[in-house]
Amino acid sequence: MKNKSRLFTAALAAALMATTLSWAPVHASEGGLKSLRGAAIQAPETESADPFKTMKDSAPIERDYVQQPPLIPHKVEGYNVTMKYNKCMDCHSWTRYKETGATKVSLTHFKTRDGQELSNISPRRYFCQQCHVPQVDAKPLVANKFKPAEGIR
Repeated sequence: MKNKSRLFTAALAAALMATTLSWAPVHASEGGLKSLRGAAIQAPETESADPFKTMKDSAPIERDYVQQPPLIPHKVEGYNVTMKYNKCMDCHSWTRYKETGATKVSLTHFKTRDGQELSNISPRRYFCQQCHVPQVDAKPLVANKFKPAEGIR
């Protein structure tokens, strides 16, 4: 039984490697960009060397739907978030938010998935950028016709 599972694993790995090696990305110099379905697409025009300029500190950005995690209205490059230290809490903690003028961490971040209240941020909410992302000033890659529901606002 062990030999069969080893043989199956080896065959699966070989098949995956063969598939990966046979795939070759399409470069712009070879006739342009193509979508996954093969349609030709135009690369977005960029106005600067950095197409994803992060917005500078600004007012909180309006949310588009209920329960949307707030977007980060400032740069977060180099922010250190480890098991022992979270740079975001330097400004957004309940003890510092008034002093820094930042939005305080929501009470929901102090609850376990079972609803138990904790004295510190829940481990599942500790790594901020798993839900909160920085807002960038970039042209959309695809058209977006999203409109928030009027009745919920």
